Amino acid sequence: MPASARRLVSNMLDDLKEERDSLALQIHLGKQEARSELDRLDKKLEQLNEEYQPLKNAVDESSEDIVAALQLVGDEIMNGFHRIRRSLK
Repeated sequence: MPASARRLVSNMLDDLKEERDSLALQIHLGKQEARSELDRLDKKLEQLNEEYQPLKNAVDESSEDIVAALQLVGDEIMNGFHRIRRSLK
């Protein structure tokens, strides 16, 4: 996988983890529904991170497809984080 794609995915994972941690702090004593959704998304984020690790050095030809797939899952997780944040307001 090209360095630029690795940086893109790595930055996305860092942003997702930061958002997850921020939400976890906010809902520490918050709503159970938000906590359940965060737990579900946290598992999905960990799975995404685990799947990304062996792909960091993937062949360049397939890297665009891999990055696109990772971004779709990352977007889904981030949208879930946004839903939780809205429910806390």
